[in-house]
Amino acid sequence: MEIRQAVHPEYARRLDTEGLCSHFLIKELFIPDKMKLVYTYYDRLIVGGICPVKSLTLKIDKKLIGSSYLLERREMGIINIGSKGTISADGKEYDMESRDGLYIGMGTKELIFSSSSESEPAKFYVNCAPAHNVFPTTKVTFNQAEPIHLGSVENSNKRTIYKYFHPDGVKSCQIVMGMTLLAPNNIWNTMPVHTHNRRVEAYMYFDIPGDEVVFQMFGEPSQTRHIIVRNEEVVLHPSWSIHSGVGTKNYSFIWGMVGENQTFTDMDSVPMTELH
Repeated sequence: MEIRQAVHPEYARRLDTEGLCSHFLIKELFIPDKMKLVYTYYDRLIVGGICPVKSLTLKIDKKLIGSSYLLERREMGIINIGSKGTISADGKEYDMESRDGLYIGMGTKELIFSSSSESEPAKFYVNCAPAHNVFPTTKVTFNQAEPIHLGSVENSNKRTIYKYFHPDGVKSCQIVMGMTLLAPNNIWNTMPVHTHNRRVEAYMYFDIPGDEVVFQMFGEPSQTRHIIVRNEEVVLHPSWSIHSGVGTKNYSFIWGMVGENQTFTDMDSVPMTELH
């Protein structure tokens, strides 16, 4: 498991492109027949990718988390962006089509991931956070996720937000997780920008074709930077950083938040006039 330390915003101001990427960009998330997990000191969020060709059992070094198994005091949210697969949670199997989600509650000991096709494996995107209560493991299909339609063609940001794990839907202790799909010929997300002073948020971009990219806006509102993101990469956004992106083509992304609360609208908007 890779470890990412928290970064003070004053230090982040001095980072060059390589430095920004080394702290906040996660690459090579879905390696065939591998699990990649990144432990961050932002609200102790774990971000990961699991791409099983053969069946993979999740195992973790006990020294890294201070417990006998990963979800002893944690919960997990998963969304599959690959082909059909299956997740076994303590012996109960959940078939996962592309864009299906699964919330896994605290106390689940054994997690096994598999794909229906070795040539076209599943790609399970993972967010994992500390938990204080047990909520039931629950599957959410793409069609069951709550949609919210936002933006306009005039502003190049027509998009649909699908909420998977949230207080009015599938319950969790901390994790709020969902997916945003941009309409064709729309390229902006989350504009005007905002910060989450009480939460960390991770964006995992996918459906970025070929050599297209997303320019992810980053940094304090008065000290903006950008990070170039390619297909199936993650950007970590500390509470002090704005998060907004513009692509060279329309794309999709999964957002996940953990922190002080689960209020979807708890954000601090930044007027366009205050961006520098």
